[in-house]
Amino acid sequence: MLYTAFIFGLISSLHCIGMCGPIALMLPVDRSNKAKKVIQIMTYHLGRITAYATIGLVFGLVGKGFFMAGLQQKMSIIIGICMIAIVLLPEQIFAKYNFSKPVFKIIAKVKQQLGKQFKNKSYQSLFTIGLLNGLLPCGMVYVALFGAIAMQSASLGVVYMILFGLGTVPMMSSIVYLNTFISLEVRNKIQKTIPYVAVFIGVLFILRGLGLGIPYVSPSNMSLFVQATPNCH
Repeated sequence: MLYTAFIFGLISSLHCIGMCGPIALMLPVDRSNKAKKVIQIMTYHLGRITAYATIGLVFGLVGKGFFMAGLQQKMSIIIGICMIAIVLLPEQIFAKYNFSKPVFKIIAKVKQQLGKQFKNKSYQSLFTIGLLNGLLPCGMVYVALFGAIAMQSASLGVVYMILFGLGTVPMMSSIVYLNTFISLEVRNKIQKTIPYVAVFIGVLFILRGLGLGIPYVSPSNMSLFVQATPNCH
């Protein structure tokens, strides 16, 4: 299931352009030195991926708790349903419940710190911008975090979110070089595929949890990622 993280990151990066594109365009990079510019952009991405890996660790630990409780298959099904629900339910339904309100002050502070970092062209600032960028609320990151929970392990939760972050790197790097590298029409068409990809990944998690005995897709083994201890008798 780890491969779904990179694929989803790659596809959802079209959404990232709209949400995080302005941040990428404002990066204080050296536009006169191409080699230095590449290193600076990668430093920014390293910060973003570090943020994803950190929250992946937290949610991976949550998933490990469910695994230890023997709820891994049920959680995989629930997570798959949640992924699909986020995509299919109208935004108005979520708007009625302001989930971000409890952390609004934290988000405001993150944005404030972001503004300060843009005034500095050091590698530390670029890393910090990426780190803070990765902590901002994002629907695509939320979907990826469901996947991190389903990994049933802290380490695999980290790997899942790192792969998701790596999937967003090509598109987010391109926008720094070309503001209009892809037309709005083409972008909208590709962005329409994001819900289908999210639903597909959600279905995979549901099948994984059902344990239908389908190799690699829905193994019958109670452990979804760890092979059971062989019986030597």
